[in-house]
Amino acid sequence: MNANLMNTTKEHILRGLDANVRLDGRKKEDYRAVSIEYDVSKSAEGSARVRCGQTEVLAGVKMAIEEPYPDTPDKGNLMVNAELSPLSSPEFETGPPSDWGIEVARITDRGIRESHALMPSTLCIESGKAVWSVSVDVVPICDSGNLLDMAGLVSIAALSHAHYPGVKDGNADYGTRTDKKLKLESTPLPVTVWAIGKHFIIDPLPEEEKAADARLTITTTADGTIVALQKGGSMPLKSEQINDMVKLALRVAKDLRHKLH
Repeated sequence: MNANLMNTTKEHILRGLDANVRLDGRKKEDYRAVSIEYDVSKSAEGSARVRCGQTEVLAGVKMAIEEPYPDTPDKGNLMVNAELSPLSSPEFETGPPSDWGIEVARITDRGIRESHALMPSTLCIESGKAVWSVSVDVVPICDSGNLLDMAGLVSIAALSHAHYPGVKDGNADYGTRTDKKLKLESTPLPVTVWAIGKHFIIDPLPEEEKAADARLTITTTADGTIVALQKGGSMPLKSEQINDMVKLALRVAKDLRHKLH
């Protein structure tokens, strides 16, 4: 989008926000309809599909038995990857992971780690010899905005329904799925509040994301504990703005969390 068109679009968005009306008719604090499906992949140990308006994101959990790292002999591993395909958005390109893809994966990963949702010690099979390694692959099918929040939501949904595979000759037996579920200690969810001028919105459309001056992703657990914060955008945020953004995120997270059940 060229600069002149971007400025015109932003002016149009700001005029609407002054009247508390967004491009699709929602109010500033309205979320689009969210739905979650579980076990959408037969080849993954856990999987989920999340839809938020036109945005659709899949996540799959794979588990493998590996040697632990020397400095953490009794702890398993977690890795989150985001695969942003051009089929899901014209903004994405083939090739190595983009900065945006890395940031989506990093924010999702940080929320899970800092909340201690998945305790690495529970993934130990034999100290110093074998641990479970858990990989979460996030794949947008259609990115129509709010990918940051949906990546976090779909990852937790997939992890919450993941089961350990069987074990045969010291390796994971992917032909067998056990009844033992991957244990989660909490369900961290990210809510990103976007600042456009003086206005705060949630669940943005792509045009709103491009017009935003700043964003703050607040990841919280069910009891309202903030476990991670990530600031983006060029506009600095004052402490009062951050407080207001956090309050909004806490309210939204409470409603969004019901979708997991």
